[in-house]
Order: sequence, then C-alpha cells, then structure tokens
Amino acid sequence: MNVLLSPQLPVFPHQHENPHLSQRNLSSLHNMSSRKRKADEDGDENMSPMSSPAVSSRPLLRPSKKFRSNDLIGRPLPLPRLLETLDTNQLRMVLERICERHPDIGQEVVSGAPRPTVAAAMDVLQSYQDRLNAAAPYGNSSAEYTYDRVKAPLVALIDALSDFTPQFLPPIETQPTKSLEFLDNATRFIHNLPNWQPQAYRHHKENAYEDISKAWALVINEAAKRGGGFNLHTDGWDQKLARHNEQSGGRLGTAITAMSNSVGWISNENAEQNSILNQIVSGAYGAPVRVGPW
Repeated sequence: MNVLLSPQLPVFPHQHENPHLSQRNLSSLHNMSSRKRKADEDGDENMSPMSSPAVSSRPLLRPSKKFRSNDLIGRPLPLPRLLETLDTNQLRMVLERICERHPDIGQEVVSGAPRPTVAAAMDVLQSYQDRLNAAAPYGNSSAEYTYDRVKAPLVALIDALSDFTPQFLPPIETQPTKSLEFLDNATRFIHNLPNWQPQAYRHHKENAYEDISKAWALVINEAAKRGGGFNLHTDGWDQKLARHNEQSGGRLGTAITAMSNSVGWISNENAEQNSILNQIVSGAYGAPVRVGPW
C-alpha cells in the first residue's frame, strides 16, 4: 500500500504554546501585511500630482483682464484724469466760465484764494509785456500800422496794471513797504510803453502815469502817518521816486508833492545840519561877531 507523504514537515505547536493564540498571531500578521500592501498602493497613487488634495482643491490661476470685451465702449474721462490733461490757461478758462455761471462759486474762490504776492503780480505783468514786445513789427513801420499791431496787447497790459494796483494799496495792503515795492516795479512797466509821435496814441501812457502817480501819493501819505516820513527817507523811496519822475518827463507831479510834504522837513533839517557841519569844518562856526568899525 502506497502512502503519499507530504514533502513538508508537519508543524506542531510548541508544547508550551497555546494553539488558539498562535492562530490569532498568524491572522494579525496576515492583516498587517494586507494593510501594508494597500498603504503602499495608496501611497503610489497619492504621490501623483493629479491625486494630491492640495493640488486638486487649488483653483487654476488665469490672467486677469482689466477690460472685458463687452465693457469696451466709449465713455468720458474721470474728472481727475481730465484735469491732468489741461494746462494753466485751459484750467483758468474753465474756472472763469464756472464762476460766471455761478457767482456764488466765484465769490468763494475770491475769498478762499491766497492773496497774490508782488512777485506773482510782476510775473503776470511781464507776460503781458512779452506779448506786447512780440507784437511790435520789425523794421521801420508807420505809426498807424504799428499801433494797430500792438493795440490789443498794449491795452491788455494797461488793464492788468489797473487791476493789480488797487490790490496793493491801503486799506487792502497794510504794509507800506509792499505797496511801494509794487509801485516801484509797476512804474518801470509804464516807462517801457511805446512813446508815440502822434498825440492821438499817447493817451494810454499819459493815463497810466497819472494813475500810478496817484497811487504813489496815497501810499506815501499813509506811510507818513505811521513813521513821520522817516522810513520813506531812510529806505531811499524819495530818491527812487525822484528818478521815476525824471524818467517820466515830470509826469509824477502828484507823487512828488506828497513826498515833499512827507519828507521835506527831513531834507530841510539835513540841509541845516550840513550847513553847520560845513561851518565847523571851515572854522566859521562859533566865530566872534565883529561890532563897530574895527
């Protein structure tokens, strides 16, 4: 009788080992091995970039578009952008039209704007002077043709002088030094006005001299009330006015009269002091007075 024997030796439990416990250990090892294989397989899948939860949950970044195709329609510029495109003259024209239509806004601008300085006023007057010089024709031209060419900028300069001058007179301007500084520079602009041969064209310059002479007199009288004329004399305003009067051909008579009344007594005192000083230098001061035929 042939008996088939297994090639493997039978495994018998240890004589001291519990057979039920050994069976549980084998089952645990089998389960752990199965879990390890599954973890390895899952790990291989999780290592894929497409299976990463961080990647799958993160939205794809697309380039942003500032304008959409359905928003590309014409529309006016916003106010700040529009103001950036305007130069000084355009801004002034727009503001003037708004103030003309709305006087209350114009009054608010006048009351809220800072007062112009002497330097700012001179810059504006110089711009008018430059336009007048640019309008003058080249070469020898007739007085009529020249006057027609320069009449508009000439009147514009004189009007600007007439508008700026009251701004620097009392009681608007309370500091005589600023008033005199403006008048000193404004008179120079009048000196530069054309000297027309026909008398009919001279009225612009004649009237300008008359108005500026009255302005000088007003400021001089006000300054004399405060300092008795000392500031006018010590700062040399009497000498400056005398030079302006000489350059104008004696057309600043009103201002010269006011200056003489304000600082004339100072000049007389100086003349007397100079006379005494001359006597002292010459040795005649305090000499005995001879009486009789000796």
